Amino acid sequence: QAQLAESGGGSVQAGGSLRLSCAGSGYTSSSDCMAWFRQAPGKEREQVARIRGDGRVYASSVKGRFTISVDNDKNTLYLQMNNLRPEDSAGYYCAARRGGCATSWALFDVWGQGTLVTVSS
Repeated sequence: QAQLAESGGGSVQAGGSLRLSCAGSGYTSSSDCMAWFRQAPGKEREQVARIRGDGRVYASSVKGRFTISVDNDKNTLYLQMNNLRPEDSAGYYCAARRGGCATSWALFDVWGQGTLVTVSS
């Protein structure tokens, strides 16, 4: 049974960096889609970045600041977040789905429990 577990959230000042990790099993980025989503209070869950094989897609709001990567040997997905802004504050979730990638959170099959990121100005 596939499982995902995030870690690495915390509180930083604007301009700082954090790296989120998502330890998982049952999925591989070569054939499956793995993604990071975030959800702030009162807002919809949005996809931040996704990866499948060599392809990576980023939300326009994080492009150039965030980097998604995967270590298949460790079964771990990462999200390196640089130059953080207060508007990046949210709960961050990793997710996976079999086969092709998608943008909507509703199309992802398995989720981690989430990790909180707080960015102060």
